[in-house]
Amino acid sequence: MSVLEDARAVIAVGGVCDACLGRAFADRSHGLTNRERGRALRTTIGLDDDEPPDYVDPADCWVCEGYCGEFDVWAERAASEVEDVEFESYQVGTRPPALIEENERMLREDAGLDADAGEAFKSEFNREVGKRVGRLTDTEVDFGRPDVQFLLDLGDDAVVAEVNSAFVYGRYRKLERGIPQTKWPCSACNGSGRQGREPCEECDGLGYRYPESVEQLTAPVVEDVMDGVGATFHGAGREDVDARMLGTGRPFVIEVEEPRRRTVDTDRLQADINAFAEGKVEVEGLRLATHEMVERVKRHDASKRYSAQVAFDEPVDADAFADALAELDGATIEQETPNRVDHRRASKVRTRDVYEIEGELEGSRTATVEVHGEGGLYIKELISSDEGRTTPSLAGLLGIDAEVTALDVLRVDGESEPFENASFFRD
Repeated sequence: MSVLEDARAVIAVGGVCDACLGRAFADRSHGLTNRERGRALRTTIGLDDDEPPDYVDPADCWVCEGYCGEFDVWAERAASEVEDVEFESYQVGTRPPALIEENERMLREDAGLDADAGEAFKSEFNREVGKRVGRLTDTEVDFGRPDVQFLLDLGDDAVVAEVNSAFVYGRYRKLERGIPQTKWPCSACNGSGRQGREPCEECDGLGYRYPESVEQLTAPVVEDVMDGVGATFHGAGREDVDARMLGTGRPFVIEVEEPRRRTVDTDRLQADINAFAEGKVEVEGLRLATHEMVERVKRHDASKRYSAQVAFDEPVDADAFADALAELDGATIEQETPNRVDHRRASKVRTRDVYEIEGELEGSRTATVEVHGEGGLYIKELISSDEGRTTPSLAGLLGIDAEVTALDVLRVDGESEPFENASFFRD
């Protein structure tokens, strides 16, 4: 059958508005709305029959039950839900009543059309309301991960606007020891701050094992500036609590939930964070990022450079020290999960490479050792041997017990390319 013959069959069913008529032929004559397509078909048939076209108001349409006349209404409702939200991109989804989907099936069946002819009501409603939302809010549709996602629940007569997270990337330096990267809930009170009716003695009622963290010294500022309802800190690995993070800093992303502001002055934000942290933590290189940057920060292979202060139980011969470092330089290290983290990490043997190592004796029993190694290399155990769980090790090669008394991380760099890839930034 021809398009006009099929259109006559749809019209003959009766009570079908132009949009529902045109939707059955949505794959024909691109560039028209379904309403325009349906009206054109109805007008052409009227001319061919020399009869006035029998137009049907959407309010009287049994297929869409009037919803095809309410695109503007639903778009305005959606826009009103985000009047105080700053965003650049959006996506619209529709949850139609089951009755409308059944009506569409019946229309195609009664007209003798294929069950999947044209497009679904839901697709048209998404598109037509979406176009209007874009015009009302001066934003762009994004079918990937938009700033805002609208759900139009026609059955419940509700519009739900979900504001997706915003992301800020940067690097931090931790200038004091004894500060963890993220909040560390107190194990004695499970983070509640209380033991029964009394404040927890272990954490003085704070709920945390440590009173401050890099997260607590940075994320609240970003959350406040972006007017969010929560914030999560994502780091590219983490240093030990007793280690400092110096040099070029460690990459991180702060994810702000349901932000009402997205366009922020990152230079000013950086200054605000640094003032808030009072010299305990510093951040630099802040940039607005995409959500993909979280995965990059957490998964991107990185090498690390460390400086360790080492103490030996016995005097160390300078030549033996130099020979041990030469043996470790470029070596592949086998490390069983260290005793100090065995309670929270899987017990297994990991192999990691030492790219470069050098050191200097500062006395017969102390030294400074600088190590550039593969990500995941346990430096304290590389020095101490961890009771033989790490081989080779500096202590094992010297035959003398050794301990890292102070550890600083100097650099965290991407193995294959820098973390700072332009495709992951929004500015």
